[in-house]
Amino acid sequence: QVQLVESGGGLVQAGGSLRLSCAASGSISGLNAMGWYRQAPGKQRELVATITTGGSIVYADSVKGRFTMSRDSAKNTVYLQMNSLKPEDTAVYYCNAWGVLAVPYDYWGQGTQVTVSS
Repeated sequence: QVQLVESGGGLVQAGGSLRLSCAASGSISGLNAMGWYRQAPGKQRELVATITTGGSIVYADSVKGRFTMSRDSAKNTVYLQMNSLKPEDTAVYYCNAWGVLAVPYDYWGQGTQVTVSS
């Protein structure tokens, strides 16, 4: 069983920055991609950014140019650098890892709260 643990959330003023981390315990065999998602109150969970094992990164249009996703494969950790934060970025941010190892798998972290004040 793999566990994903997020950290780095908090309260920041609009225009500020935060860096989220997601550490995976153990080696994720068969991994296809890891991603960051977010869910604001009353809204559906949405993709923020995702990185494939090949290094391809896709960002949601709403965060392009402001957020940067990266990874440290040796540490089984992915990061989300969030700059120029806006109040509409306020949400619980979740880390995700999915792949196939005999059967498909889909792991989620517990989430970390990001609150951006105006």
